[in-house]
Amino acid sequence: MKYDLIIVRYGEISTKGRNRGKFVEKLRKGIKHALSAHRSVKIDAGRDRMLLLLNGEDSIEVSKKLKNVFGIQSFSPAIRAERDLTSIKAAAHGLMESVYEEGKTFKITAKRSDKTFELDTDGINQMFGAFILTNFPGLKVNVKKPDINLLIEVRKEAVYLSCETIHGAGGLPLGTGGRAMLMISGGIDSPVAGFMMMKRGVELEAVHFHSPPFTSERAKQKVIDLVEKLSEVSGEIVLHIVPFTEVQQTIKNQIPENYSMTATRRFMLKITDAIREKQGGLAIVTGESLGQVASQTLESMYAINDVTNTPVLRPLITMDKTEIIKIAENLGTYDISILPYEDCCTIFVPSSPKTKPKKDKVIHYESFVEFEPIVARAIEGIETIRVTPGFSGRNEGLDDLF
Repeated sequence: MKYDLIIVRYGEISTKGRNRGKFVEKLRKGIKHALSAHRSVKIDAGRDRMLLLLNGEDSIEVSKKLKNVFGIQSFSPAIRAERDLTSIKAAAHGLMESVYEEGKTFKITAKRSDKTFELDTDGINQMFGAFILTNFPGLKVNVKKPDINLLIEVRKEAVYLSCETIHGAGGLPLGTGGRAMLMISGGIDSPVAGFMMMKRGVELEAVHFHSPPFTSERAKQKVIDLVEKLSEVSGEIVLHIVPFTEVQQTIKNQIPENYSMTATRRFMLKITDAIREKQGGLAIVTGESLGQVASQTLESMYAINDVTNTPVLRPLITMDKTEIIKIAENLGTYDISILPYEDCCTIFVPSSPKTKPKKDKVIHYESFVEFEPIVARAIEGIETIRVTPGFSGRNEGLDDLF
């Protein structure tokens, strides 16, 4: 079936009252970016829904791109008919013919925003129900759970007909929730946490801690590949790669082993917070799930969080590993995350990390070392790259941000 347009429905955006226009504009920009390869598509953004005029573009390919755009509740490929009954019947016949199978059930759902049209909604339902039964005798009516729901929407400019509703990604348009720093390792959890925050409209920059020669270039590339996968949702993500070797070696040499993980996380958080401040972010995002590992107990989080007043958002906090893996598989990050290239978090794990560390103790241990210049050198050595879909590891020349 050659469709003329796609009707996009907003969902949660519709609850935004006076701010709705800003959310709609963000969604329009998100859709425009997602459909950048489909230059003929024209976007008509209204207050209650959006029309994407296809102008000959393939509706199937466009639909694939729309499924990943946050802020879309659902959408329907549709055809346009003039506002006379003959044209509407011809359009309805062509549409039903494309999906007809003997034995299927159907219903008519009429919507009439223009009250001047010659038939009311009951009249449209009755006339077109009879028309479909006459022309497609193999169909049966089922008004509760039909196989085919033929939607006929009468508006002032035209009549739109559709029979398929495709679920969108939901959530809020990217960029409506502010900016945050995602602490990303090479594991399964942090990319999923980033995805969950993007679904709530948060624009992300990613921070990764790299400890050569203990961690390899393949481990670094693995993280770039994960960020690239996330960029397929957002369009692009700036990635800050922090040289962390000196910090980790100092911790290993100077902090008691069972407190080394707590200290490591504290300095990671401190450095991420410095990047956040420089970049104008409002929060830090982690992939922590309560009780999953030693550093993710409440006692550990309390001791680690002490280094910042910035909100630390943990969208996976109540999820178990099975739930997280399922999202990672759907997102396409799981197979990358399980590649056997270890990051600095796994290389330097102590044999018996403290699960209930005391904040006062870790502060006491840290006080014997002059960490400030070491942290400053790590921040000064940050490599910053812009990752986009299809990114091949090339540096985009953003190192001058730090």
